[in-house]
Amino acid sequence: MKRIFSGVQPSGNLHLGNYLGAIRNFVRLQDGYECVYCVVDLHAITVWQDPAELARNTRECAATFLAAGIDPERSVIFNQSRVAAHARLAWIFNCVARLGWLNRMTQFKEKAGKQRENASVGLYVYPSLMAADILAYKATHVPVGEDQKQHLELTRDIAQKFNHDFGIEFFPLIEPLIFGEATRVMSLRDGAAKMSKSDGSEASRINLTDDADSIAHKIRRARTDPEPLPHSPDGLAGRAEAANLVGIFAALADRTAEDVLAEFGGRGFADFKPALSELAVAVLSPIAAELRRLMADPGYVDSVLAAGAERAAAIADPVLDEVHEIVGLAAR
Repeated sequence: MKRIFSGVQPSGNLHLGNYLGAIRNFVRLQDGYECVYCVVDLHAITVWQDPAELARNTRECAATFLAAGIDPERSVIFNQSRVAAHARLAWIFNCVARLGWLNRMTQFKEKAGKQRENASVGLYVYPSLMAADILAYKATHVPVGEDQKQHLELTRDIAQKFNHDFGIEFFPLIEPLIFGEATRVMSLRDGAAKMSKSDGSEASRINLTDDADSIAHKIRRARTDPEPLPHSPDGLAGRAEAANLVGIFAALADRTAEDVLAEFGGRGFADFKPALSELAVAVLSPIAAELRRLMADPGYVDSVLAAGAERAAAIADPVLDEVHEIVGLAAR
């Protein structure tokens, strides 16, 4: 069976963008793939984390997976730091990857910004660890957003170079899975900025922990323009906030933007926003309620992570053993 690997950073307050861009797709992929889903806590510490907050966020991320519908019996759910193969394979990949490849990674440039010289080495070699996350399981497919495509291409480069260097077809060449409407959800306050926890305004995002009143309030306050909705997506050009809300509606309803505009074209946001609020509450409120229930039972969530780590290690450890043999390292 084809194998999926994907991970989410435990940054706390996962939001609508995380759900539509990743987690909802994780749930659906369980029907056709063997799925390995990871809370990537080692990636999180590429920038400083409060230890207690990191532990809580890791548990909350796992609970969100469960609340959204990922089945721990059908899929492997664990946190990265519990499986040593990730870090050990990442070091080997650090010796395979080239500096020129890492220098081209736009996410490092964006995250380091003008403080590049003060950024952690971990942030710089983050893509090697991401490659190890995927290839430790010999995953065949990875669901990614547009902002992760470059890292996935680097994973393919590392796999190809390893195979070439040692004259063996060992690692598969990963295929990306990119999904439809609203794979990139934008801020409710600025249609040119991605929805993000780092935005200082709570009104910019819908958190998966928000109750029905908060969801409705945030959508009611979402920035729009005075024009009615067009009758086709072509009419959304230059209207970033309108396009974002239409995309969110389409994704939540499992419809296309064309379908949504066929219904709402010519109507103003006074009609559209209440319909979007009702839809968002219907989809997201049950997830929030289940998430609250799970966070009140941390022992259960921790048991899921522990069991998942055992299953993950049973897949990854034999792969690492083979890599050691191929490279000429001593047996583990």
